[in-house]
Amino acid sequence: MKATRRGLLAAPILALPALRPARAAAWPDRPVRIIVSFTAGGTTDIIARLVGARLSEMWGQPVVIENRPGAGGNIGTEYVARSTPDGYTLLVASVGPLAVNMSLYKTMPYDSRKDLAAVTLLAGVPNILVVAPDFPARSVAELVALAKARPGGLSYGSTGVGTSSHLSGALMDQMAGVQTTHVPYRGAVALNDLLSRRVDFMFATIPSVIEQIRAGRLRPMAVSSLHRSRSAPDVPAMAELGFPGFDASSWFGMVAPAGTPPELVRKISADTASILKRPDIEKQMVEQGADPVGNSPTEFATFISAEIDRWSEVVRRSGAVPE
Repeated sequence: MKATRRGLLAAPILALPALRPARAAAWPDRPVRIIVSFTAGGTTDIIARLVGARLSEMWGQPVVIENRPGAGGNIGTEYVARSTPDGYTLLVASVGPLAVNMSLYKTMPYDSRKDLAAVTLLAGVPNILVVAPDFPARSVAELVALAKARPGGLSYGSTGVGTSSHLSGALMDQMAGVQTTHVPYRGAVALNDLLSRRVDFMFATIPSVIEQIRAGRLRPMAVSSLHRSRSAPDVPAMAELGFPGFDASSWFGMVAPAGTPPELVRKISADTASILKRPDIEKQMVEQGADPVGNSPTEFATFISAEIDRWSEVVRRSGAVPE
């Protein structure tokens, strides 16, 4: 009788390992939310909605995009970091809240390395140095020459302090040994002032200006990545133009709350990466100015950590302080 009792007690315990894959296989059995830490209509939002729509088709469940902007992306990112780690709340964010803000802000409501689980790098989006068509400098070399002749006299717009748009300009100043004046804006207003020549130049994400370039309303000079972008193959990289190692690209990735089961993180990562490799999605993203990636959680976690370290020096030397 005792042996029988022990057998009965052991049976549920022995069965437990078999239950975990069954639960993972059932996910998702309800809608999944993707939080976007910026306003609707921006590059982060565009990428999240494109990927989210395809994930919804794949998973057979609604994937709801929810915008929670503010504090340079910190508000939406903190919300996800504090969410239940069950795979039903994800975040699509950019280099700012996932890397730059770690050194930009004196105090942070989350730690990207500890409070978030890397899922996959969605896309690299180089910034592109653009000017109005009648701007006197026809090349980066001429722009640098103008800046040297007029210290502080040239201005560049950005989408906010500490954004990749701002830090691209700061990095150019540092590497070229020039002083230009940074004019921060909130969102797309910077573009309007560039078009009206209230500011002289801007490093903007390719998706935000690609139509203006195609229409001839803006003139591109260089991209901020180490290599040319598939979206603008005729535009040289800054590294080609006397700025070796210049890399101030923006990028966009998906993360989950820390503690999300690793097997679930791997599934979401693999599903998302498979979408990014579809020829139609790849073509659509490249046309919009993004270079799709789709790597593993481990690779993305390593990438985020390296970006936090890399940008901390640029932020320190720029003297950037959040608004």
